[in-house]
Amino acid sequence: MKRTVWVASFLVLAGTIVSWKVGRAQEASSDTIKVDVDLVNVLASVRDKHGAFVNNLTKDDFQLYEDGKLQTIKYFTKETDLPLTIGMLVDVSASQQNLIEIERNAASQFFTQVIKKKDQAFIISFGADSELLQDLTNSPRLLQRALNDLKLNAGFQGIHPSTVPGADTPHGTVLFDAVYLAASDRLVHEVGRKVMVLITDGGDQGSKLTWQKAVEASQKVDTVIYSIYYVDPGFYSRGRFGFGGGDKGVLQRMSTETGGHVYEVDRKHTLNNVFDELQEEMRSQYAIAYTPTNPEKDGGYRKLDIKLKDKDLKIEARKGYYAIKPGSEI
Repeated sequence: MKRTVWVASFLVLAGTIVSWKVGRAQEASSDTIKVDVDLVNVLASVRDKHGAFVNNLTKDDFQLYEDGKLQTIKYFTKETDLPLTIGMLVDVSASQQNLIEIERNAASQFFTQVIKKKDQAFIISFGADSELLQDLTNSPRLLQRALNDLKLNAGFQGIHPSTVPGADTPHGTVLFDAVYLAASDRLVHEVGRKVMVLITDGGDQGSKLTWQKAVEASQKVDTVIYSIYYVDPGFYSRGRFGFGGGDKGVLQRMSTETGGHVYEVDRKHTLNNVFDELQEEMRSQYAIAYTPTNPEKDGGYRKLDIKLKDKDLKIEARKGYYAIKPGSEI
């Protein structure tokens, strides 16, 4: 049966109305979580010098600074069962065409292993535009159905696709717009732990927004971005393309600013291996909360700096947040 597609939401981006398409209705959760709006919540992962996760730290091992001022940590837990909301964004542009089937199979196994009773996930594909294949659900069956709908979206006509705007198509890969929409339209109303998982080579051609705006939207809704850098070398080795394999650097910046990590797929490190490591990381986080000494909700950016007593350990946590009033537009 052919799936009906209709426009579900509109946002104004850089003077242009941008939409994504929705394929299925939302499956609502009955769980309700109460939050303290005066608290700032930070998720942190800690690794040793060999890259292994460190899971035995206490509150006294951390020092947290906001705009250079030491803060008092009010809550600290290594609770790995906090509700988790995952937004998976899958690149289906021309440069990923040969990888889609691998992505579909690996993502299906990932969701089967990760999604617990109180967790939720949604799936977006992006290429020439963004399509919401499955709204928030905790059903692996529905997520699998959405993954089955992953298909090339290069926005071109003819035999030879291109990701260069203005060549075969005015758009190529709207990565930054997709991240912005996921944050502002789907994750904004969620509570608990929120992450985006990007499967892409990092190339963006055609977005109306910059990566900085995408990161800002993610920071405003307390979302961590995990990037999976996945490149098809054969695509970029063709003579007609004068650029390299995507843009790992922009993925690094987006993940670093939000407290995430960049995973890279290669011959020795498969996508399944990456998903296993990502699952371990999301279940190995420290949840830190504090009441800031600056109580103003003026919408300003507050810089965060978390230090560890053990200098041989490396922490991954977001670099800041926006002090916005609850319910404010992002």
